[in-house]
Amino acid sequence: MTFEKQFVVTKLNELEIYVDELADILQTSDENILKDLDKLRHSERAFQLAVDTMLDINQHFIRELGLPVSNDFQSTFYALGENNILSGEFADKIAPIVGLRNRIVHRYETINRKRFLANLRKNFEDFKTYTKLITEYINQKQ
Repeated sequence: MTFEKQFVVTKLNELEIYVDELADILQTSDENILKDLDKLRHSERAFQLAVDTMLDINQHFIRELGLPVSNDFQSTFYALGENNILSGEFADKIAPIVGLRNRIVHRYETINRKRFLANLRKNFEDFKTYTKLITEYINQKQ
């Protein structure tokens, strides 16, 4: 198989849309988001789609570069870190995002929405860091 730079670029553009949606929502206070079910659900969905898009990119790298197959979605970040596509430190930091995505999607447990919003605000720049690191890698390799 051939690494498709355009696939990654397209996915990065999708990720940017979801991140922009989240940024717009986060201009509102947590209190107001929690009171507005539409904003709350939109933030959860945009978060899920952003993480799903990152996972699509991760899996593309793993498949097309012949990296060892990951056991689960969270491990895809570690695989990219171990292969210098992401920094190892950043991969370790961002990988747990998959667990939160799974709790939102599959309703494994009740989500503490206040904590979700606080963590989203605290780690929001991770989406941009991910995009930057992936873009740097594909620009170096292609």
